[in-house]
Amino acid sequence: MHRTATLFKFIIPSLIGILMFLFPIKVDGDTTIPVAYLANGLIDLLGANTVILILIILITVSALLSILFSWVIEPDSEFLGNLFRTNTIWVILRTVGAIFALMTYIVIGPEAIISDVTGGMILNDLLPTLFAVFLFAGILLPLLLNYGLLEFVGSIFAKIMRPLFTLPGRSTVDNLASWVGDGTVGVLLTSNQYEKGFYSKREASVIATTFSVVSITFSIVILDLIGLMDYFGLFYMTIIIAGVIAALIMPRIPPLSRIKDDYYVEGKEVDEAIPSGYNPFSWGFKKALDRSEKAEGFVDFLKDGVKTVADMWFAVLPIVMAIGTLGTMLAEYTPLFSWIGAPFVPLLELMGIPEAQAASEALFIGFTDMFLPAILIEGVSADMTRFIIGALSITQLIYLSEVGGVILGSKIPVGLGKLFIIFLLRTAITLPIITLIAHLIF
Repeated sequence: MHRTATLFKFIIPSLIGILMFLFPIKVDGDTTIPVAYLANGLIDLLGANTVILILIILITVSALLSILFSWVIEPDSEFLGNLFRTNTIWVILRTVGAIFALMTYIVIGPEAIISDVTGGMILNDLLPTLFAVFLFAGILLPLLLNYGLLEFVGSIFAKIMRPLFTLPGRSTVDNLASWVGDGTVGVLLTSNQYEKGFYSKREASVIATTFSVVSITFSIVILDLIGLMDYFGLFYMTIIIAGVIAALIMPRIPPLSRIKDDYYVEGKEVDEAIPSGYNPFSWGFKKALDRSEKAEGFVDFLKDGVKTVADMWFAVLPIVMAIGTLGTMLAEYTPLFSWIGAPFVPLLELMGIPEAQAASEALFIGFTDMFLPAILIEGVSADMTRFIIGALSITQLIYLSEVGGVILGSKIPVGLGKLFIIFLLRTAITLPIITLIAHLIF
């Protein structure tokens, strides 16, 4: 009887977690996942203006309390210390994020900061979505993490994930959440597992920068923007092929290969060895039941969720506001990305990409925001060029206005310099693959 209760404790929360994070649903003809649907529903319920006002309060409180608890007084609560006591760079970035948010909200200051393509886009378009996704994902993530699902899946997939991607089997759920759901959900899950000691520094860095791909919904938006909706099946197949090849290569080359396999929790290392007398399925099942037996009750479940939500709201939202605005300012108001792309025009011509000059300008601008390459390229007449740049903007994966900003705001040990190198390497790996497939299609 005791084990039967544990079995239900494993199965029911895990199934709900799978349905919420990994099960695609159709809503008004669009494919999404329940967590994203709930997030959009909350924004509609509260109204855009209310959500933005809440964001202003959260980001401003984050900056003020970070200054107070990092530079002025010692917090008397571990919860407040974990949230607001941080190093000087993060205090400055949170403060810059608050200043940018207030300037954009009040509409005071330089156009470069508050315009609809820089700070206005980050505050009004991106942050409301992140606010709502972080709320539901943060509260519901323990369903995936704490009741045995990762232990069960980890044992079954260890022999696939480790040799192919140098990752533990339990990362399969993480990677699926990113691919099916949303990259930010994947980063949130990865950061949580890293802080609890289930991933090493290298593993967390690999997962966050290799599998945190935008959702199918985002891919549809990009395709619609570049006017190639008729090619959706081929487009997404191209993204998967290029993404998987990049996932095979990236963990095996610097900078990811040089990150140490140290753990955030001292002395903790996940052992994936299967004892004699067990197969991957039976061992995974036993580990899942052991984990669910130790899992907390409903009150602790809520506490865990609230801590995750608070961490994402107060630590990540200000960073995304600061870095996203700075990145889009660079893209919109300086010729930096045109200069970086110019030397690659001959290479693009050699690869047979039409209108190579226009393509070169969109080649690296995706580092700041994923939509910018598609916006730049939508006027180009050649379908092949629009297809290549659209697919590339997704497989590049790292962009500061969302996934990159969320990674930087988390405790995953990848800094801005490493992110840019990873972005360049992903571009170098996936561009030839996408171009080859595009030549077969067009």
